[in-house]
Amino acid sequence: MHRRTIWIMACILLLLPAAFGCAAHLKEMKGLSRVGYSIQVGAFSDVNNAERLTNRLQAKGIDAFYFKRDNNLYAVRFGDYPSRDTAQKQARRLVGEKVIGSYFIASPQKLLLEKEKPVEVKPKVPTVPKGKPASDMGGIAARTAERFVGIPYRWGGNNVVDGMDCSGFVRAVYNLCGVNIPRTSREQYGTGEAVPRDDLQDGDLVFFGMSPEEINHVGIYVGKGKFVHAPRRGDDIKISGLEEVYFTKKYIGAKRYF
Repeated sequence: MHRRTIWIMACILLLLPAAFGCAAHLKEMKGLSRVGYSIQVGAFSDVNNAERLTNRLQAKGIDAFYFKRDNNLYAVRFGDYPSRDTAQKQARRLVGEKVIGSYFIASPQKLLLEKEKPVEVKPKVPTVPKGKPASDMGGIAARTAERFVGIPYRWGGNNVVDGMDCSGFVRAVYNLCGVNIPRTSREQYGTGEAVPRDDLQDGDLVFFGMSPEEINHVGIYVGKGKFVHAPRRGDDIKISGLEEVYFTKKYIGAKRYF
């Protein structure tokens, strides 16, 4: 093969991970995967309405969560379907059962950013620009987490295991960023890249507990020594500081997924 051709092919192979963003890197980390097609429902002005719909979906075994949009309305999102057609069939079934009303299908790797249009007109949600470094996804995850602050956390289910409330919140944030992470805080700590405390970046997960084998809390780092977390089911999602006495004593470590 001509030497110049070999050089060009090598360059293409080196550039592929950067061009495809976080998805190319996720394949290298166990326990992580891209979120497929999702179903989004509602534009609720009252968070209690979003909570009720979430509970109805969870009663059917559907892992749903609600979140606040930039127009101060709440929406509910659920599902990880391999194709748009599969998601459409599930949505139509739920409409037929009168569980949900109008909806739209969110494509893989679509992100919730400030420029999103209202739900009623089926918004085009911005994607990560091609060539954007995968690490920029951490900033997107952090800004997404901040949008949950002040929302009451009530989607942990009725049989919540230790550490499940907080892990459900970080899963919801990463889901909106197009990434599936493990369900519990212990499982989340078992994957990703370990990060020293003095090298924390936006979007890293910070873990707390008695030991690495006894993780019972997790939050999303958002910069300046702060992290967003769900303290317990029914409490509001909030920002806390790593330097607070309780969290200083319980801090175990951090993991990075992008």
